[in-house]
Amino acid sequence: MMSLRFAIALLLILGGIAWILYYYFGVRPTDGFGSINAKGKPNPAGGPSFLQDLEGKNYLIGFLLFFAGLIFSAHPKTPLGRGRGVVVGMLGCFLIGLLWICVFYIFLTGNDPSDIPIMTDLGQKNLFVGIGFMAVGFAFATRWE
Repeated sequence: MMSLRFAIALLLILGGIAWILYYYFGVRPTDGFGSINAKGKPNPAGGPSFLQDLEGKNYLIGFLLFFAGLIFSAHPKTPLGRGRGVVVGMLGCFLIGLLWICVFYIFLTGNDPSDIPIMTDLGQKNLFVGIGFMAVGFAFATRWE
């Protein structure tokens, strides 16, 4: 039987992922806000107007929901909060954070940046995302016995 805490953590994690994906594919203009189409006009955004008004802050909301769900799952009443789950959560978050920052520095800085979805929009804020994953890893580390 799934505990209520684990269900809430899972809901927050999936909600954060869904928020980011909906913003990226449903609201954000194809080439980003401020991009110009062939007629010389800005590309229109889709989706609800309140999401359009938030622009890049939608990433902040999505990642905060995601990180809150991960931190919430570090409680001993959830599978990730006890036993080997703590080590898996801790090392997983540390490695994902490290990989996020490395991918950002390797592919998105320099003279010829690659086009990686979401990471391109975030720019230098990718560092905050990578450090956020590592901070969640420390939340798991406090549960390690």
